[in-house]
Amino acid sequence: MVRKASIHGEYVIIGVEHQSTFDEKMIFRILNYDTTIYINQVESKQEVYPVGSFVFYTGDKEWKSPETLKETLKNIPPEMEPYINDWRIPVVELKTMDARKLTNQRLKEVVEISQSMFAGNYDDLRNNRKIETESFMMAATFTRTKIKREDLPEGDEINMCEAMDRLFQRFENQGIEKGKSDTLKDLLKVKLGTLSRPLEKQLTNTSLEKLNELTLNIFNVTNEEDVLKIIN
Repeated sequence: MVRKASIHGEYVIIGVEHQSTFDEKMIFRILNYDTTIYINQVESKQEVYPVGSFVFYTGDKEWKSPETLKETLKNIPPEMEPYINDWRIPVVELKTMDARKLTNQRLKEVVEISQSMFAGNYDDLRNNRKIETESFMMAATFTRTKIKREDLPEGDEINMCEAMDRLFQRFENQGIEKGKSDTLKDLLKVKLGTLSRPLEKQLTNTSLEKLNELTLNIFNVTNEEDVLKIIN
């Protein structure tokens, strides 16, 4: 994402690269972005504005990739080191950034919710305040948290306490389903001797209602086809 911005009356061009995973060669991509923007400005005979690019990193592990060009290059001869131009990429990590410094309320909420999700601290989210539903979903996307829009209360705004209560109930139901499917897999392996990978995967995604039906008919099962007839 590239934006032209005015800061204290002076124009700058800001580039933002979103990364959710490490990239050891990120410095070369940023270098390419920045030089391309400079070259385009020169070739269009426009005034050349300063370019600043940074990486917005939303991974759950600390960023450990090189942040300067010289860190990436290997075996620079000491005699040449002063003549090798360096390039740096500032990395802003969603997991550790200071939300208190943000003046935009919506962005601040997204960061705070994301950090609670990263930490698995859902109790911090259970407070009696309203936020925009899209802010919550954005945080879920950044943190790769499996929350669907239909899991939340209806409306453009949600009460966080109510939303978390509904999510906890869904997580509890999912836990029941997982426990039931794992138990049935073990029983079927004992009864049939083995269980194919496709069937194991299908049992994992089978509804609790169908799993209960399979449990009631477990003694009538003689092969995998019998299982498929029940759960399908």
